[in-house]
Amino acid sequence: MAEARPLSLPPRPAHPPYADRSETSPRRWRQREPARDFSQLRPTIRIRLTLLYGGMFLMAGVVLLLIIYLLAAQVLRSSGPAFHILDGNELRLSSDVCPQVRRAQNIGEFNAILDACMENQRATTLGTLLNRSLAALIGLTVLAFAVGYLMAGRVLSPLGRITRTARNVAGSDLHKRIELDGPDDELKELADTFDGMLERLDRAFNAQKRFVANASHELRTPLAINRTLLEVQMSDPDVSPELAQLGKTLLATNERSEQLVEGLLLLARSENEIAERNSVDLAEVASLSVDQSRTEAEAAGVELRGVRRSAFVKGNGVLLERVAMNLVQNAIRYNVPDGGWVEVGTTADSDHVSLTVSNTGPMVPAYEVDNLFEPFRRLRAERTGSDKGVGLGLSIVRSVTRAHGGFVHAVPREGGGLEVHVSLPRY
Repeated sequence: MAEARPLSLPPRPAHPPYADRSETSPRRWRQREPARDFSQLRPTIRIRLTLLYGGMFLMAGVVLLLIIYLLAAQVLRSSGPAFHILDGNELRLSSDVCPQVRRAQNIGEFNAILDACMENQRATTLGTLLNRSLAALIGLTVLAFAVGYLMAGRVLSPLGRITRTARNVAGSDLHKRIELDGPDDELKELADTFDGMLERLDRAFNAQKRFVANASHELRTPLAINRTLLEVQMSDPDVSPELAQLGKTLLATNERSEQLVEGLLLLARSENEIAERNSVDLAEVASLSVDQSRTEAEAAGVELRGVRRSAFVKGNGVLLERVAMNLVQNAIRYNVPDGGWVEVGTTADSDHVSLTVSNTGPMVPAYEVDNLFEPFRRLRAERTGSDKGVGLGLSIVRSVTRAHGGFVHAVPREGGGLEVHVSLPRY
């Protein structure tokens, strides 16, 4: 049997890993003190106005106190001594303020006259002091209002800058920013918030423009391809009559789809303010629309008439032409079968230019007029035929008019039909 050897252990290190607790023990992190909020100490508008008007009140009080003191000293100095001793042996007195003391025969009369004179002089002095103090107060009040007006204008001047930027943005210039400098107060916070909102709006409108451009291409291309294929197929002389009739129906449907897409895209583009404006004669635009619609009017037996006076406006000529064209076409299509007429006129005054299109036609209830300007809304069944448009004409008219800063309204005529007025600001 082999001899059992004692179990030998490895030598114990002189410095075990856990000996130095300063190196291996977990660190105790001190809890960080919460940051102090100094937002209440920033130079806010409230603090600035408090210091401004408090300081002005203090200065006005000091100035008013000084003025009253000087006036009182002047009044007391001007009153002079009350009595002069003429003879010390007999105590004869003389007074410019109270000459009655000369007639005093005894001490009682002297005291009575003296009391009356002192009361009279006190009243005179107080009255003079009051009148001069009121005059000084009025002058100081006027001065305080003038200084306060100037100081308030200086403090609130950033609001004017914000207002001017907002007015420019209302004209579709979304690239402008306030970029307000100065102390970190409520006005700067408002300006920075407004700049951030403008940045988001600018990105949103740019995205909308890109979407409209892409949608215009993506929607028009397949419709154009369909129309081309149908026209090529129908041009075949060996096509059967049934297929030819089907092709005509499909072409009419495709044309209606193209008009609908064009109207929707135009409606989307015209919802925004017009960024680029040119001088446009509304009379020329209306006359061009009348000339282009004359063939359709003659086919429908509708007379085109009206007086169009020169009326210049700053805007987009293509969109304004679409306004006139839509109104004239609607007036022709929704007219009486025989003996109808459409009157197109333009006028101008000092502030606005107007385009008026009136026509004969079916009776239109007054409560239904506003609904006609909504997309795809028509009056009755006779206004829903596929040969009379896609229901976007008046909606486009209203959108384009609003984009030009104007307004449109319609009123029913007594004999039937509508009278539509488009008013635009004159620049």
